Amino acid sequence: MTDTDPGFAPLTLADYAERARAAVPVKTWDFIEGGAGDERTLRSNADAFERARLLPRVLAGVGLPDTGTRVLGRTWAAPVGIAPMAYHTLVHEQGEIATARAAGATGLPFVVSTFAGHTFEDIAAAASSPLWLQVYCFRDRSLTRELIHRAERAGFEALVLTVDAPRLGRRLRDLRHGFTLPPTVRPANLQDSGSGTGFGSPMEHALAEFDAALDWSVIGWLRSVSSLPVLLKGVLGGADARRAVDAGVDGLIVSNHGGRQLDGAPSTLDALPEVASAVAGACPVLVDGGVRRGADVLTSLASGADAVLLGRPVLHGLAVGGEEGVARVLGIVADELTEAMALCGTASVADAGPDLLAPRTAPPVQEGSRGGEARTAEPRREEPRGGDVRGGEARREESRTEDLRREEARTEALRREDLHGSVRDPLLGTMNFLNEITSRYPEAISFAPGRPYGGFFHSEQIFDHLRRYLDHLTATGHSPDQVRDTVFQYGPTSGLIRDLVADTLRRDEGIDVPPESIVVTAGCQEAMLLAVRALIAGPDDVLLVPDPCYVGITGAARLLDVEAVAVPEHASGFRCADLEAVLSAQRARGRRPRAFYVTPDHANPSGATMPVETRHELLALAARHDLLILEDSPYRSVSPGRQLPTLKSLDRTRSVVHLGSFSKTLFPGARIGFAVADQPVRGDGEGASLLADELAKIKSMVTVNTSAVSQTVVAGMLLAADGRPSDFNADTAAYYGNAMRTVLTRLEERFPPAERTALGIRWNTPTGGFFLTLDVPFPTDNAALTRSAEDFGVIWTPMSYFYLNQGGESALRLSISYLTPDSIKEGIDRLARFIKSEAGADGAS
Repeated sequence: MTDTDPGFAPLTLADYAERARAAVPVKTWDFIEGGAGDERTLRSNADAFERARLLPRVLAGVGLPDTGTRVLGRTWAAPVGIAPMAYHTLVHEQGEIATARAAGATGLPFVVSTFAGHTFEDIAAAASSPLWLQVYCFRDRSLTRELIHRAERAGFEALVLTVDAPRLGRRLRDLRHGFTLPPTVRPANLQDSGSGTGFGSPMEHALAEFDAALDWSVIGWLRSVSSLPVLLKGVLGGADARRAVDAGVDGLIVSNHGGRQLDGAPSTLDALPEVASAVAGACPVLVDGGVRRGADVLTSLASGADAVLLGRPVLHGLAVGGEEGVARVLGIVADELTEAMALCGTASVADAGPDLLAPRTAPPVQEGSRGGEARTAEPRREEPRGGDVRGGEARREESRTEDLRREEARTEALRREDLHGSVRDPLLGTMNFLNEITSRYPEAISFAPGRPYGGFFHSEQIFDHLRRYLDHLTATGHSPDQVRDTVFQYGPTSGLIRDLVADTLRRDEGIDVPPESIVVTAGCQEAMLLAVRALIAGPDDVLLVPDPCYVGITGAARLLDVEAVAVPEHASGFRCADLEAVLSAQRARGRRPRAFYVTPDHANPSGATMPVETRHELLALAARHDLLILEDSPYRSVSPGRQLPTLKSLDRTRSVVHLGSFSKTLFPGARIGFAVADQPVRGDGEGASLLADELAKIKSMVTVNTSAVSQTVVAGMLLAADGRPSDFNADTAAYYGNAMRTVLTRLEERFPPAERTALGIRWNTPTGGFFLTLDVPFPTDNAALTRSAEDFGVIWTPMSYFYLNQGGESALRLSISYLTPDSIKEGIDRLARFIKSEAGADGAS
């Protein structure tokens, strides 16, 4: 079965992108898909088309639209060409040869890169439509001259000089991967210059060989070495466009290099009208960047372009289906363009003008609307005139009587049995009891709260961080009104700062995912709620959790009436064999295990960390059993020392939904969390999406959006940390590491080995995080906690709170995060006296 079989074929360019991502190695995918810097410009190319709106014109009587167009004296079947891209052979051995054949089959031109993986001669032999040569000017002009002459002899029809790359942009995905070309992929039309850089690293080769001093005189030089028409690619402003026309160029291509050069440059669609206006028809104007559907082509024509160039989607088609895949991609765009022209009443390409575009203004937001959606007020009901014989006074008396009846009804107590069962759940009751004990004994030293130490925060920091992000928005081209609305208005449900979160995950955790796979949430707790709600679809679906487990996930399951099934943990930690046994048992009962929640690093409550070998074993198990892993790791960046890789950074099968939070690392009160959900979602009759999109749908009905002010402050902190909270939190991690050592040292001092053996006391020794556990020789129930607080002035958390069924009845959890070293020492002294008293040991006082 091929990608063009009925019922199987991708229907959109997005479908091809999804299949291509699975078909090529991660490093290759990121080389193809990545942009420069934070990838703002890369995203803006697509976002600009998302904002654009075409106006349908009805009863236009155009019949079948004519998509043909003429550029530089040649007729194209549609106003679409193939943009220059290096190394098609990265995704298919036939590379540019297959691409040229597909271009010819669809009657569209192909701009061949200087860094093509096949020779110009072989590409030309395969082509039956116009070929243009994309030119980089090397320091050694003789190399450039020879390339041009070879292309001219092979029958190429134009030169496309790339003018936006005096050096290649800083492409962070390639840097993180240490990307180099495979040995089998090389520029077939270039010879090694002998500079020592070779071709393996495109960035290093460009730095060594590109002419960084290129100026306007290069146009005259090109005219001197070739008679072919010259187009400039990379123009984004009217001033440069006018100068190019004055210099006698034959065409312009509005391009920001696919977002791979200057990060923060405008999107090509936004730049297009100014360039087209400056040219005023003196030469053809083409545009590339962000075109992903036929309607985008029509939008570009209406914005002033004569044609568009299609880039990455061509490589997607090539990766999925070779020549046939490229032809299909081009055919989809052409078909969609025909459909869009017909619906907009546009008979020909020449008829596409600015009247096809709706003004780019956001709809007004009604006061009190949710999620920015305007709502129409319900029409006011007028009193009937002369139709009610009782009169207005009678009706008012009846209304007063009804109001009194309702007020009396409200004084009756609600019955708890009529409320949701979660309000009677012991889990909620135990946590309330702990809060009550803490407030009842304010002088007690509390090892209960798992919240950060308050000494790291200063009130004025809030304003500094908020201002930093607002300044960042201004510096990246946001108008004052846009900056204001970012803070004061409803924001996008998925979050304002997804790009910064994605950058932080790449820099700090090696988790390389696109921003669109992220949903910014109101703390990690909401991320858990959204994930559980989305994944558990029916009564036979179950959520698996370790036992003991963080109460937030089991509480979310209880609120949603989702069955949580325990996977027992041992003193030595989690074992995959136990998870596999639970999976088998649940399936034998006709249940469908959907996800397994786990905290691999410094878990709450146990403090345990999963070995790296177990992480790999767990990922293999998840892939084998089609099980999703909900990974929650909030304590990594505030723990000392080098951390093991996250499950998500090791995930190659999209088996992990990563749940994160900045509460422990940056700003607890901001309550900013996130979910990384890059799993593809497909449905009958619906286009493909990401799991993140589905989480956002649920969030829109829960919290609408996450506080813009909170996101703004956290964004400012991320900018201050340069996307590396782990570096930003080095002092914080050292403090918590010292706090953990202080607790462990004090326990050793108060319970020497012989004594703790005699008493039956033991504790674990976590390498980071906020928590450790103690086993003691007596029940650690609420009554014992009350005695501890009242008589000894020390508070802790019963471990039984964290078990799904039975367990932890003689154990307690200590949190080390909220106290100073002196308080810790005094608190452990009080705890030791309490333990010895409960155990009946001598010297308990």
